[in-house]
Amino acid sequence: MKTIITLIILTISFSINAQDFMGKATYKTHRKSNISFGDGKNAPNPEMQKKLEAQMKKMNQKTFTLNFNRFESTYKENESLAAPQTKMGGIKMISFGGGGTDLLYKNVKENTYAKKTDIMGKNFLIKDEIKKIDWELSDETKNIGMYTCYKATFSREVEEIDFSSFSAGDSKENEVKEEKKMKTIVTTAWYTPQIPISNGPREFGGLPGLILELRQGELTIVCSEVVLNPSKKVEIKEPKKGKVISQSKFNEIQEKKSKEMMEKFKSRNGLDLGNGTTIKIGG
Repeated sequence: MKTIITLIILTISFSINAQDFMGKATYKTHRKSNISFGDGKNAPNPEMQKKLEAQMKKMNQKTFTLNFNRFESTYKENESLAAPQTKMGGIKMISFGGGGTDLLYKNVKENTYAKKTDIMGKNFLIKDEIKKIDWELSDETKNIGMYTCYKATFSREVEEIDFSSFSAGDSKENEVKEEKKMKTIVTTAWYTPQIPISNGPREFGGLPGLILELRQGELTIVCSEVVLNPSKKVEIKEPKKGKVISQSKFNEIQEKKSKEMMEKFKSRNGLDLGNGTTIKIGG
């Protein structure tokens, strides 16, 4: 019954000008940090801890724009003023992937995507098929702005590599502890049939309406603005530059580089920031 209702709403809301339908959506993202700043004699003073927490919060808050038409879209982080390279006690905060330079293009009609990204300065162009998500639709609703949204969820088991404790201090045990374990990830999406495109932020889509809110583990993505059929035509261009590679091969390279970076610290208890301050990463 709920599927029939959704399809009826989708049909009613679908404009006769759907062929020219386009728009853009702004998303705010936030990811909770699981970094602890040491304890006892290794804990930073309150002022330092406050600064570190503020820095991590800022790093985990970003804004993205999804430009879309009926079948295609691009998803990219909004440009902002360049910030100084982050250092804490001589340790650079390093992220794998292009961050603000990433560009994700999706074509839901052809069921393909292309993602321009990089690892430590080397450019890649990931080209692959869009994976089907086995959403479980619900008749539960809530309003997001002026839109009525429906709930959809899916769960999957993933293998997780845990570098839960490592340090850059003078540890005699000069090894990085790596633990692989299975973890269930639950994703909850809220989509609106009032915007009849099977799309959403990042790799998410496959629902009878645009996803306006998504929660997956520590990640939260919320749409703050939608502009339909703007006076200025939105540009949607598939990226072409970079070494063409499949998603699975890219994941292998990314994992290898991550392990190499962890090995450089040769530690157990956290990142030594100097002055007795240690950051622990993981649980």
